[in-house]
Order: sequence, then C-alpha cells, then structure tokens
Amino acid sequence: MKRIKLDIIFEDDDLVILNKPALLLTIPDRHSAEKPNLLTMLNKKYGKIFIVHRLDKETSGIILFAKNATAHRTMSIAFEKRHVEKTYLALVEGKMLQEEGVIDKPLAPSMTRYNKMVIAKRGKASKTSYKILEKFKYYTLVEANIHSGRLHQIRVHLTSIGYPLAIDFLYGNKTEFKLSFIKKKRLNLSKHEEERPLMTRTTLHAYTLSIYHPTTNERLTFKAELHKDFRAVIAQLRKWNKL
Repeated sequence: MKRIKLDIIFEDDDLVILNKPALLLTIPDRHSAEKPNLLTMLNKKYGKIFIVHRLDKETSGIILFAKNATAHRTMSIAFEKRHVEKTYLALVEGKMLQEEGVIDKPLAPSMTRYNKMVIAKRGKASKTSYKILEKFKYYTLVEANIHSGRLHQIRVHLTSIGYPLAIDFLYGNKTEFKLSFIKKKRLNLSKHEEERPLMTRTTLHAYTLSIYHPTTNERLTFKAELHKDFRAVIAQLRKWNKL
C-alpha cells in the first residue's frame, strides 16, 4: 500500500489543520476499521486527537482536528453555531448563467438509498451560496460557501439547480473526467492503448477555512491548494474548452 504523507498546513498546541487527499477517509470505516483514515494516522502521530468536522472520502482539502479536550469543545461549538467560514471549489457540468446565487432547500436522508441525501420538506434547513470563478464552454468553476453542515450539501444543492459536479458517482452523470470529453481532436493513443482519465473522484475541494483560535481568539484563515488531479483538469479546460 502506498504510504500516505500528511500535508499539514498549520499546527500548535491546540490544533492541527491539514490538506486531506482525496479518497482518504476522515474517520475509520465502521465495517472495515483497518482502512487508512486521517484520525487513526493522527492518533499514531500525536497520541490522542479529537475530530471536529469531516470531509467526504472523495473530497479533498482543508480539515481541522483538535489536540486537546478544551480546544475540541470550543471548536465543536464554533462549528455548530456557524462561527467558522468554509469555502469550497466545485467544478460543475454546464455553463452557469447566473454569476452568483443562494440555494435554500431542506435536505433529508434518502428513504431508498443508504448514504444519499435528497431535497425534501421533511429535511433540515440547508443553505448554500455560490459565485462563478471561471466559465468554460461546457463546465463552470464555482466557489461555494455552506451556511449549514449537511451531508453532501453542495453536491445535492448544485445538482438541484441543474449543475451537478463534473464528476459525481452519486448525484451526477460521470464517474471520471477524460481529456476526450473536451478535446475533440484525435488523441495520440496507440491502437490498443486505452485513454486514462485525468480525474476519477468528485470535483469538490475544501479550499479555505476561517476560525477564531480556541485559546487566543485570534481570527485565522487557512487555504488548502488544489491537488494535482484537479489542477490538471482545470489546465486542460483552459486549453481546450475556453469560451
């Protein structure tokens, strides 16, 4: 198994903030606890670590853990009361027309499929705001800010207005992104060579996190840069899918 390197953005006596790789669990899988996950890795490194919030397995980006019980309690309350600001980068399918907007639709667990969310009156209030960062012919890069912390919130909300993530196995139309999707000219592949996708996980990245430090109360903002696969897709869109 390939060794996973921890990409630590910030740490002190109270907190550790990382740029989580895609396809890595935040916490142990309840059916297969031996699967690699951030919490187990951090417990091995620090002795004891406290989970404050989570990212989906396929989502990359910024995530915060507490190093002690006091910091954990303070940060958990801050997340619960929405005293933190989180922004995400999302590449969606389709050319968005509205430069920015707010999606305010209640979300509830699906009654027919495990671990899937749906928009439903029985659901909890959920709000996502977004703005366009960059447009392409067939795709749009947006910045999304969540004002409630529901499972798969950005994925479901963007799909509900007609713009699913460019890759989303659960709510979208594709499970991978290939250069041939946007480059119509012939690819330089040999007769028996199969095209390899540029990206094979959800096109969603937790980009920034702004918090009040649990001890100093200083306002701090952190940023997690896009990972290689996501950068590669954006670079090819700029080259072959410009407006």
